[in-house]
Amino acid sequence: MGEAELHRLISGCLQQNRHDQKMLYKAFYGFAMSICLRYAGNRYEAAEIMNQGFLKVFTNLEKYNADRPFAAWIGRIMMNTSVDYYRSNLKANRTGELELADNIAHDDLPDQKLKYNDLIDMIQRLPNAYRTVFNLFAVEGYSHEEIAEMLGISIGTSKSNLFKAREKLKGMIMNAESRADIKPGEGDFRIVTISAVSIGVTVLINTIMQ
Repeated sequence: MGEAELHRLISGCLQQNRHDQKMLYKAFYGFAMSICLRYAGNRYEAAEIMNQGFLKVFTNLEKYNADRPFAAWIGRIMMNTSVDYYRSNLKANRTGELELADNIAHDDLPDQKLKYNDLIDMIQRLPNAYRTVFNLFAVEGYSHEEIAEMLGISIGTSKSNLFKAREKLKGMIMNAESRADIKPGEGDFRIVTISAVSIGVTVLINTIMQ
């Protein structure tokens, strides 16, 4: 979508034009969903978060600064909505936070080729607390001090949840490799390489959810 068309849609949305609202929603649906899927426990939750996020987009559209990329503005709203969703369900997720992670050394993890959706499924299987901190730190780039303030937890808890999230992801990836016979170059689906040092980070930043 070109800049002129985007600004035309934004102008129409500000005037409560339902058709333009629908078109803007469709244009950024995939982008918004790709963010929400990383934070949600399943696609149903992701859709709920995304729709809450779009409600905030349309409600606060007059606050958008046209000097900033519109996608970045929407992305920030989707991230904040995901964090709000986590905080509203914090008590229900206390049990999941107490799970112990398997202790797997970095050197034990080989390079692995996985489909993007496989990685998203692994992230969704993390306890909510681990998943949220992993996304905020590894993908969004927030510090543990910032995450602690955002989520109302201690810095130590943020660091612990990140460590456990990474260890669980490594375990899932190693388990997937032991069950799958995946050879480089085989298959006509899109695959991405996940390294031991940056599990999921390159994938989540550079791969667009289909």
